[in-house]
Amino acid sequence: MNAIISASELANELAGPRPPVLLDVRWQLSLAKAAGEPAFDGRAEYEAGHLPGAVFVDLDAELAGPPGAGGRHPLPDVAEFGAVMRRAGVSAATPVVVYDGGQGWAAARAWWLLRWTGHEDVRVLDGGLATWTGDLSTGIPAPAEGDFVPRPGAVGLLDADGAAALARSGLLLDARAGERYRGEVEPIDRVGGHIPGAVSAPTTENVGPDGRFLAPEALADRFKALGASGNDVGVYCGSGVSGAHEVLALAVAGIPAALYAGSWSQWSSDESRPVATGPDPQ
Repeated sequence: MNAIISASELANELAGPRPPVLLDVRWQLSLAKAAGEPAFDGRAEYEAGHLPGAVFVDLDAELAGPPGAGGRHPLPDVAEFGAVMRRAGVSAATPVVVYDGGQGWAAARAWWLLRWTGHEDVRVLDGGLATWTGDLSTGIPAPAEGDFVPRPGAVGLLDADGAAALARSGLLLDARAGERYRGEVEPIDRVGGHIPGAVSAPTTENVGPDGRFLAPEALADRFKALGASGNDVGVYCGSGVSGAHEVLALAVAGIPAALYAGSWSQWSSDESRPVATGPDPQ
């Protein structure tokens, strides 16, 4: 099954006999609040216009637990996540399509959580809402309760120790911007740098100028050049959001990968963890 779907393919499926459940996960990593400016409001964007029938899901409140020892976006309570998905109409046997405003990070986080908890038919709208040419709706749907029961463990998940080990035994990719990997700048977390042994692989390089993923062959070539051939692969980022997008890109390329959900926000908060800087994995 493909991990992504185009807008035209989605339109056809919505008009067909087995339309997917639609989840709108508009979200942005924003430093506006720290600057005293209003933060991005995904729900307001959703209410101003969304794909007909789509249900809004709040990344910070429903796709993550409270910030703390697990990082800035730790995994949500599994039972609560299941309840959110059922309220959105998600059932085990019903296909799900997730989209966001176009960056793809938030949609990928929802995709990864559903895959990790055992849903077998979930895809991301490639390029997000910007690629949709059909009508938008301002109505708030009330879908029938779904029956999805999460069963964690269907895809790979790393903790800090697992990420450290994989950086030495396989391939651990750092999905953040290169300057954060190198430790030249760190706008959010306690310290800049990367997990020793991790390889820089900014997730922004997995998409073209239109925000859509590169062709599967191009993605496969990219990841193989970074060392993915024959190795176990893991990914981390700042807080497990853009890293999910890189796991999605790897899936498009046909390469399974685990996610270190705590990511740099968890790793860097522990002063006992080593930190590497500069362009080399070390």
